[in-house]
Amino acid sequence: MAKNLLEQLREMTVVVADTGDLQAIETYKPRDATTNPSLITAAAQMPQYQDIVDDTLKGARATLGAGASAAEVVTLAFDRLAVSFGLKILDIIPGRVSTEVDARLSYDTEATIAKGREIIAQYEAKGISKERILIKIASTWEGIKAAEVLEKEGIHCNLTLLFGLHQAIACAEAGITLISPFVGRILDWYKKDTGRDSYPPAEDPGVVSVTTVYNYYKKFGYKTEVMGASFRNIGEITELAGCDLLTISPSLLGELQSTEGDLPRKLDPAKAAEQAIEKITIDKATFESMHADNRMATDKLSEGIDGFTKALETLEKLLAERLASLEG
Repeated sequence: MAKNLLEQLREMTVVVADTGDLQAIETYKPRDATTNPSLITAAAQMPQYQDIVDDTLKGARATLGAGASAAEVVTLAFDRLAVSFGLKILDIIPGRVSTEVDARLSYDTEATIAKGREIIAQYEAKGISKERILIKIASTWEGIKAAEVLEKEGIHCNLTLLFGLHQAIACAEAGITLISPFVGRILDWYKKDTGRDSYPPAEDPGVVSVTTVYNYYKKFGYKTEVMGASFRNIGEITELAGCDLLTISPSLLGELQSTEGDLPRKLDPAKAAEQAIEKITIDKATFESMHADNRMATDKLSEGIDGFTKALETLEKLLAERLASLEG
């Protein structure tokens, strides 16, 4: 019997679910799962997950006591909610879950380090080993430096909102466990900038960007894993078959599962090793210069942090409203 595209993809790439929806994770049985503020905010508004939100709010109230203000309870519950979802996800999957540091700390190295340690402590208090957690941090220079410190403490990191080679190289040199370059968001920027409606999958700017990063890492023997993220269509996914990991939304996982056909491997360490690639050394000045020269990376990093910040603000409001409802 012919295998569908998802089955074939799993033979060469670790498939990760890009969702906070537990039912979708149950359906597609990925090894790992990633969440972000937008996904957690969306999941927190689904009726089937009201119990997770309510239990987190009640737990925060119990910790702080009756004398604490509603604002204090909401702040603590907000800090705990992503971990509450992470714990539920870890009950379903065999691998790791990515839990994101507050995007508003993206330019603060020390605060990001503290928050990363705090997230790990919450998981460990529930009996979860830090080997099963990836702390997700935006790929600013400050975020990468924070992740470098956490990695030295044995806390594994997933550097997200990654759009340029300069970010990828800085992450690899900092010994980061995993990076998440954003395929679809790169495509979005180029479509808007050029006025084009579409690109053939092999010429998709997001696909080209991730392929460049993958080949650079394999050429120079970096251990950092590449996990393509933020896909707009299955053509982007099939062009990156062979990437270390791909994190895919439930709707595209469904499309891959229902599509028959041959899936050739596109990314291959052996082929990358043969390529003529120049090595670049990245320090802060080089990083900032390359970032400033890359309009797309500059726009999308800033936009991504702003978007996650808005999602977090929505979540805080939602938690405040729910607490008021629970406590009358």
